Amino acid sequence: MGVCGCGKSRIGELLASGLKGRFVDADDLHPPANKAKMSAKIPLTDDDRWPWLDIVRRDAIDTTPPGGTTVLACSALKKSYRTHLMAGAPGVRLLYLKGAFDLIAERLAARRGHFMPPDLLRSQFATLEEPSPDEGCTVSIAAPVDEVVSRCMACLTEARPSERDPELQR
Repeated sequence: MGVCGCGKSRIGELLASGLKGRFVDADDLHPPANKAKMSAKIPLTDDDRWPWLDIVRRDAIDTTPPGGTTVLACSALKKSYRTHLMAGAPGVRLLYLKGAFDLIAERLAARRGHFMPPDLLRSQFATLEEPSPDEGCTVSIAAPVDEVVSRCMACLTEARPSERDPELQR
């Protein structure tokens, strides 16, 4: 989870491949009205997000068979959204991809062909409720992609999933 442009899709695809699991990008599950709104540089509201989160829950989490692995890339910016997605799904683990505003803004400026314009990054940060250590693992995106993936994999396989990325301890 994380704000737009933090690398959820790229990191998620690589994690799913490494875990031999399925990858689901929650952006693909947005209804056309949400995509149109974001394309018009209008931030989504809770009223826009809740039906979408229900779709994400149904299509990504509830369809994962016992013992199966699904890596879901989803902004899940608020604690209430994460609670909704994870309720009654004990195997769900949370990875928060954390990056500085300027780094993510730079990445968004270089991104092409996505419905989410860079103009909405401030609203994403304004909505973001960073997860606490007991919710999951926080991983810095300042490192190269392969290192970020390695840190994510370590978080998923450690006995203490709430342990924070050492890069963020500095």
